[in-house]
Amino acid sequence: MTEKYERQMKKGILDLLVLKLLNRQPKYGYQLISELRDQSDGIFVLKEGTLYPILYRLEDDGLIESRWSEPEGKQVPRKYYAMTEKGKTALGEIRQVWEQIAFGVAKFLDGGEAE
Repeated sequence: MTEKYERQMKKGILDLLVLKLLNRQPKYGYQLISELRDQSDGIFVLKEGTLYPILYRLEDDGLIESRWSEPEGKQVPRKYYAMTEKGKTALGEIRQVWEQIAFGVAKFLDGGEAE
């Protein structure tokens, strides 16, 4: 039962986390998956089937853009995702919304009625 709620809560924050990672520099899919896992101490472990729909949606919204790398030597081409100016603005707005929600939830849980 806990996994169900955990999955739902994580789902709402993934766009923000992906945008935050892409704000630093362009990255390819596996790189995003690895950094999300490593930087969250294993809390956010995504599969490709979860990440790529997020990337496609963010790209459709104009928040990120993609480009294929030029292979060098035996390297295979990779699709890199980069933040757009619209994405940088959205990142700030989404982060502000998240902070308001997190504050409200914490305030409610800490000061709410007895269980």
